Amino acid sequence: MIIYVDADGSPVVNSAVEIAKEYQLEIILVKNYAHELHDDYAQVITVDIAQDSADYYIVNKIQESDLVITQDYGLAALCLSKKALAINQSGHLFTEGNIDGMLNRRYIHAKLRRQGKGHSNAKKRKLLEDKQFEDGLRVLIEKNL
Repeated sequence: MIIYVDADGSPVVNSAVEIAKEYQLEIILVKNYAHELHDDYAQVITVDIAQDSADYYIVNKIQESDLVITQDYGLAALCLSKKALAINQSGHLFTEGNIDGMLNRRYIHAKLRRQGKGHSNAKKRKLLEDKQFEDGLRVLIEKNL
């Protein structure tokens, strides 16, 4: 199992690396060159700044039973289609059973934003979300090792 992190602006990079170390798993952080990121344990891959470059890199490299950490529903869906595992930055597991609904909501919200009816509900990240992510990642790793 290799862990891939869609690392552009991800708030859980450090937690993911620490957990990968605990389980002695390879971890690859994929980011565009606009983000500065270095780690002594993880492999850091820098891609072009073009939209979705990190996503394309991950989709082209990920294999069955690898794991991706992302908040991008589209990337999660592509990884699931390759029989990989996917979890978001709050510890929520993406599955075949929930991804279609998530993609549909993403489509509806994008449509509303284009019509000027949508708004962002971005809230400050809470410590509870970090704990949920760490717990969810550990459970996912232990179930699939």
